[in-house]
Amino acid sequence: MELTIAIDCMGGDHGPRVTVPAAIDFARANGDTRLLLVGRESDLRAELHGAAVGPGFQIEIRHASEIIGMDEPPAQAMRAKKDSSMRVAVDLVKSGDAQACVSAGNTGALMAISRFVLKMLPGIDRPAIASVLPTMNGRNTYVLDLGANVDCSARHLFEFAVMGAMLVSAVEHRERPSIGLLNVGEEEIKGNETVKQAAELLRASSLNFHGNVEGDDIYKGTTDLVVCDGFVGNIAIKSSEGLARMLATFLREEFDRNLLTRFAALVASPVLAGFRRRVDPGRYNGASLLGLRGVVVKSHGSADRHAFGFALDRAAEEVRNNVLGRISSQLATAELH
Repeated sequence: MELTIAIDCMGGDHGPRVTVPAAIDFARANGDTRLLLVGRESDLRAELHGAAVGPGFQIEIRHASEIIGMDEPPAQAMRAKKDSSMRVAVDLVKSGDAQACVSAGNTGALMAISRFVLKMLPGIDRPAIASVLPTMNGRNTYVLDLGANVDCSARHLFEFAVMGAMLVSAVEHRERPSIGLLNVGEEEIKGNETVKQAAELLRASSLNFHGNVEGDDIYKGTTDLVVCDGFVGNIAIKSSEGLARMLATFLREEFDRNLLTRFAALVASPVLAGFRRRVDPGRYNGASLLGLRGVVVKSHGSADRHAFGFALDRAAEEVRNNVLGRISSQLATAELH
């Protein structure tokens, strides 16, 4: 089966300067994939000009005259810019011309447009944002929701667990991924009523529910999946990003302190390079918008060519491993008592 991905080439901090070269790299590595580059045709052709794009590359341009700004109100962007690169890319998934959409644009607008155009899968009330993080045990941990839903019911958290588990099962090839419910303690009596009720639903289901987990369990890799509402999840992920930037800054400052520390940095460069590879945020770029009737992946707005390529890889993996079908099937068979 030929896979087609629609790319919102105008979104993000860098636009076509990053998205088009990343698309070319992806096309070189994935000959069975067709890419639809969506955006202002003149800008896209300018980026393609001079690139080694031969007749064997399955790359097409779909013109879109408008661009949604990174700070534009989602509702306004959805109503006023129906020919935006983001809207056209999502429309291509709706029409069946593409099986997935990837965008580095405005997160709120992408969520609003995707939900309006694609609608929700049967049995899912709200979409959720899921992303992957590195852990100390070398296995990836997936976390959701990361900001799409601030106020959630117990049922919503249960749905997030189903969607996240099927994502992990498909992409990481883990038959029954373990699920942790993010809480202020591991004991069953901890947490607010919503979290307690969600735990009861998970225990009564056929899912592999580990129990409550705490914040440090995310990076320990205690469970394959960590479930929380979007308020908590967004704070957790933004705090993690801030900590990572602080540690990187501190390391640079200490190694640049004097001649001796600069020499130490030179000696330690292989270790530092290995450390950077393990925690490189680009390797984990690409948040999945789960619960929609189509695959939509949100790249970080500041992603470079390397990182945007990982978002394209994630979209392709979700389609090839039938994440949508797995979610629908699991919802139908989840044994709630």
